[in-house]
Amino acid sequence: MSFRPRDDYAVPWKVSLCFNISQRDPTVLSLCKRHLGCGTMRQRSDGVWYYEVNNFESIVGNVIPFFGRFGFLSAKKKRDFAKFVKLSEMMKQGAHLSAEGIEQILDVRRDMNDGGKRRYADEDIRSTLRNPQRLYARPSRAAGSG
Repeated sequence: MSFRPRDDYAVPWKVSLCFNISQRDPTVLSLCKRHLGCGTMRQRSDGVWYYEVNNFESIVGNVIPFFGRFGFLSAKKKRDFAKFVKLSEMMKQGAHLSAEGIEQILDVRRDMNDGGKRRYADEDIRSTLRNPQRLYARPSRAAGSG
């Protein structure tokens, strides 16, 4: 899941589902990209390649069916994928459009990828959902004019 602060949304966050795989050797990633027919590949400055899909329809229509069919060898990856599928279902139902839904999304995402490196901590996201003064909002143009 990706969270980006937004001041033009009903809730202060844009929530996006994203799928990515990273490896030092790009060969398998290229095969995934070609077979799934979606996504992009990039190389990080440390030499690691990653394949990512950010388009929700491609994730639901291509990525989830593929990995649902062929699965994973690792129990941890199976568990994370099950949560990923649950997050996609929650988004289909519009959970990402309300503060309550985002709270539920954060609960499901919490332990995915071993907690992972996140740009915005869960508590920072939760605090802006609870606080009507949006932390990242730009000042209103109407303020001070009259």
